[in-house]
Amino acid sequence: MLRLRAICPFSWRVFQFRPISCEPLIIQMNKCTDEEQIFDFIERNKAILSEKQVGCAFDMLWKLQKQKTSLLKNVEYVRDHPQFLTLHNLATNKFKLMNDDTLVNVLHITQRFDIKLLSEFSSCLADQHLYFSPLMGKIADIVHRNLETTQDLSSLSVLMVNISSLISRHFQQQLVNKTELLFDTIDSSEVNVAIRIARFLRNIKYCYQPLLEKCNNVFLSNVDQLDLDSISKIFRLYKFLQFNSFEFIMMAKKKLTEMIPLCNHPASFVKLFVTLGPIAGPEEKKQLKSTLLLMSEDLTGEQALAVLRAMEDMESRNSHLIKRVTSVLHKHLDSYKPLELLKITQALTFLHFQRKEFSAKLRELLLSYLKISFIPTEVSILVYAISLLPSPHLDEVGISRIEAVLPQCNLNNLSNFATSVLRWIQYDHMYLDSITGKQLKLLQKLDHYGRQRLQHSNSLDLLWEELKSVRGNTFPESLLEEMIATLQHFVDEINYVNVVEIASFISNTDYLSTLLLDRIASVAVQQIEKIHPFTILAIILPFSTLNYDPPQRDEFFGTCVQHLNSYLGILDPLMLVCLGFSLATLQYFPEDLLKSIFNIEFLARLDSQLESIGGMSGAQQQIYKMLTEVLGGINCVKASVLTPYYHTVDFECILDKRKKPLPYGSHNIALGQLPEMPWESNTEIVGSRLPPGAERIALEFLDSKSFCRNIPHMKGKSAMKKRHLEILGYRVIQISQFEWNSMALSTKDARMDYLRERIFGEVKS
Repeated sequence: MLRLRAICPFSWRVFQFRPISCEPLIIQMNKCTDEEQIFDFIERNKAILSEKQVGCAFDMLWKLQKQKTSLLKNVEYVRDHPQFLTLHNLATNKFKLMNDDTLVNVLHITQRFDIKLLSEFSSCLADQHLYFSPLMGKIADIVHRNLETTQDLSSLSVLMVNISSLISRHFQQQLVNKTELLFDTIDSSEVNVAIRIARFLRNIKYCYQPLLEKCNNVFLSNVDQLDLDSISKIFRLYKFLQFNSFEFIMMAKKKLTEMIPLCNHPASFVKLFVTLGPIAGPEEKKQLKSTLLLMSEDLTGEQALAVLRAMEDMESRNSHLIKRVTSVLHKHLDSYKPLELLKITQALTFLHFQRKEFSAKLRELLLSYLKISFIPTEVSILVYAISLLPSPHLDEVGISRIEAVLPQCNLNNLSNFATSVLRWIQYDHMYLDSITGKQLKLLQKLDHYGRQRLQHSNSLDLLWEELKSVRGNTFPESLLEEMIATLQHFVDEINYVNVVEIASFISNTDYLSTLLLDRIASVAVQQIEKIHPFTILAIILPFSTLNYDPPQRDEFFGTCVQHLNSYLGILDPLMLVCLGFSLATLQYFPEDLLKSIFNIEFLARLDSQLESIGGMSGAQQQIYKMLTEVLGGINCVKASVLTPYYHTVDFECILDKRKKPLPYGSHNIALGQLPEMPWESNTEIVGSRLPPGAERIALEFLDSKSFCRNIPHMKGKSAMKKRHLEILGYRVIQISQFEWNSMALSTKDARMDYLRERIFGEVKS
């Protein structure tokens, strides 16, 4: 039985132990033979009726209605009775104490649709986490039947959040449409209504730009009244929905920064740290970290986890703070649930934290949960977390647990399992020099169930319900082709409603499917008026990423850009730059877009959002060492050279007219000096003239991310970079990972000969 009584346990105990004198009232009520007698009884005793007696009245009324031949007509008679309002008001005041059966009868009879009362009913269920209860289903049905006449968005927004787990995609869309219709009827100060609408969109995983913009405008107009709790909620919702509002970030950042000296309690300061940290400037970050260090010993387990995840978002590897936070985590490790343990593992892996004692306890906990878990999603979470730890090995129990849940797994679960097993195989191969048959057998089973799941999909909507939770770049290689084939099977179902999501997913797969991309372009051209302008970047991105021009290239890009032109002035700065960059990779340069980017006001806005990230991979370091030998010394090659177009060249060298390497110290080629260590940052802007007859060479190492996953087709970013470097006068040598790691270049001598041939044109006999 579902219970609401726990909401007010004290009051319930009081009612349970009332004197027996209340019992005759129920006995009298049970003697009533029709509605009139019941209503007369209610009128005489309304001042002393308990929730039990009010519930009895509704039970009897519903029992009488079911005995009648015309149920609808008799229910209407009861609702229209003069005394029904009295009973209705009594129920409103006492419904929190009624049992489920009585509440269902109340709902049956009170379907006059009092939306405020219904929203309170749903909130009581939500407080008890009864989102999937039959009673919540009944509430959802009542909302659905009365949606057309509903005008109270405040109460409707409460209901939308509470019933969101139960409703169909079609009903979700109806609620979105109704909300959009009613939004202008609410006061511009209704921040809580806007937050609830954003929560509903998060719950149904739908980043619907028009509604989010309306909500964002409410937040912007009330930013001075927003407290820390509200700003924190809004940021979490925006992060999940991947909605960007530069204006809100800037205004909230200013307000949050002012709160730093005012938050002196761990609970409020942790919330401030989590919210402000990822968007704070260097000084604010320093202040946040130093204050948190002083409070670290007073953190709860929940607060420590929140801080750790914020540090991951901030990419902050402050060793003192990490040690303090992990010591708190260690104390509370036994109290965390599987999903929280995964978050801890992911954050510590990202922050490069290693402590054997902590890792051992974390592994022990994860394995203990795995032995008793039978829910597919939970098992996949536990296995994924274990795979991130040192020695990501699973015993027989772990393998059998995976195999047991495979038939019930969705595509996201299967993808997580495959990623984990492949990580396990890679570790065993690298450190143990072995791969067991059990690992390969498990991969085969994952492949089997994944294909089965894809082949049984009978519509794009059902398929997408699973795929939208899968990250395209982690989808198992063995299933990727089958997944693309399934999407191609439903290609005609791609329309303006789902085209943005499908395009984003394809961008992340790195799989070039001309059939799918041509359909996306066709939908954009034909249904552009139904597509929100702020989603244009997502539609263009797969064409840019995969370096593909659709047949109607100019019409497609022209239609997209024209649809966005009137919004260029309010577009998020980074989004605008990404849009310009994506179009540039496709050699499409719209004049209005370029003018919007290259002006002082816009660049000032952009400046506050930019951050630089750099680094050199293991393969690049290997090539660097060999280049110093091939070219005759460390002073004949530069790493990480920044060009006037602000492209970073992996390696640069200069050959004179006789194809002899020129050392950088002998002429004025680059600004600055070489670093003492070859792995230190050596980013320098190159722009001075070369000696007569000399040529500047750029060597670029292209890893697997530079190519499509299904064919050796170079992606747009690398192709554009090559064009730009050639415009600057470079001779560009691109070294692909596939070539560098091939059998033909398996020895150092072969690789040295390969570099000499590419740089000097020498072929060793």
